Amino acid sequence: MTVVGPFGVSVRDQALEADIQAGLAAVEAGLIEATKSDVPFITETAQHLVRAGGKRFRPLLVMLAAQFADPHSPRVVPAAVVVELTHLATLYHDDIMDEAEVRRGVPSANARWDNSVAVLTGDFLFARASSIVAGLGPEAVRIQAEAFERLVTGQIQETAGPPPGADPVAHYLDVIAGKTGSLIAVSGRFGALMAGADEATVDILTQFGERIGVAFQLADDVLDIASDSEESGKTPGTDLREGIPTLPVLRLREHAAAGGSVEDRALVELLDGDLTDPGRHAEALAGLRLHPALAHARGDALRYAGAARDTLASLPSVPARAALAALCDAVADRAS
Repeated sequence: MTVVGPFGVSVRDQALEADIQAGLAAVEAGLIEATKSDVPFITETAQHLVRAGGKRFRPLLVMLAAQFADPHSPRVVPAAVVVELTHLATLYHDDIMDEAEVRRGVPSANARWDNSVAVLTGDFLFARASSIVAGLGPEAVRIQAEAFERLVTGQIQETAGPPPGADPVAHYLDVIAGKTGSLIAVSGRFGALMAGADEATVDILTQFGERIGVAFQLADDVLDIASDSEESGKTPGTDLREGIPTLPVLRLREHAAAGGSVEDRALVELLDGDLTDPGRHAEALAGLRLHPALAHARGDALRYAGAARDTLASLPSVPARAALAALCDAVADRAS
């Protein structure tokens, strides 16, 4: 058994593995080329996160989706570069909004330089992604624009919070579908479309991308509470400390509002307090780890991963389908 891509996705076919590895290497070279500027300082800032590495989850999905038609089409690699550049651009902007100091093990752009440099570098990456996608044709431009609109809408919805009377969990799932699922859906769509797949296959892989994208984020929500730092690679309870309302917290509030126990309401009150205090943070983290809300959130993540896997049923039984199914299993394992 061989392994390729993020999360240790198993690929049992040597030809597929060789194709994917070659494709991802070409994407990496494309990212370096796309982030070059005649201004050396812009090259430095634009390549800051590219050179820091990352899972390359979206390019991997582009490459796997392309396997259902002509994976060597000259349009596949540029499409993968577009989605990764767009993702990287959002990271520069996210770090400003979150006041993050570290990204991918290196100082964030806003910490290393300042917010102005970070936001403008993100804009530069969006511009480069737009330039590349223009070469892929009007339909690709429209797809990218629609996904970008959904992504920004999701971010605005998160910032604004649920409107009065809205279900906070449903609102959160809408946010995640926009912020995370939309661009991962485009990864599946671009891979199949640029490879020349039929419309039905393109639709299936688009739907798969959205579902696996939501599952991936929900699994991260569970990991933030349930894992230790060695397992997840990040400090446990980071989102909790920063007051980000992830799914386990929303499920707890839902449980407490529906007539939960005195202990439930006490835990909610604790979460509403200052979790930058180490003692309060540790107490809140321990309480959530023992609460049924965590299991509920884990079940939500597994449900989305299962739905993504079910989407694949009508695709041809080829090695790429098995690799996509393994991706669902890997995301599910993160949540388990």
